[in-house]
Amino acid sequence: MIEDVKQFNGLSLAFIGDAVDELKIRTYLLSTGLTKVNDLQHRSKEFVSAKAHGKLFILMEDEHLLTEEERDIFKRGRNSHPHTKAKNTDIVTYQVSTGVEALLGYLYLSRQYERLDEIINWMINKVESGQTRG
Repeated sequence: MIEDVKQFNGLSLAFIGDAVDELKIRTYLLSTGLTKVNDLQHRSKEFVSAKAHGKLFILMEDEHLLTEEERDIFKRGRNSHPHTKAKNTDIVTYQVSTGVEALLGYLYLSRQYERLDEIINWMINKVESGQTRG
């Protein structure tokens, strides 16, 4: 496995974090009994879109969910300079989403699976309870 995860830049962490987030959310959605691909795709956007990540990060801050180290990793992702343009959202929300994905990627690559699951499950609960709507 990868030795020194702290050496990765924010975009590299976000690259793997995006995949981890998608896989975890898709697995969760299948566990709810959804089977139609269109329904699965529509519901997944409630969890993994830039807008959803932006709202979730505000809640993370409000609840002081992240450790100092995790906030530093988030900032590394947020402050990186992506080579693509934000789709369907503003640049600030896109940067926050990149930060969230970087955090998830960091937790995965550093094998902090329990903490990764804790944060993903927290995110699922916030979305399912309607706290990210509006």
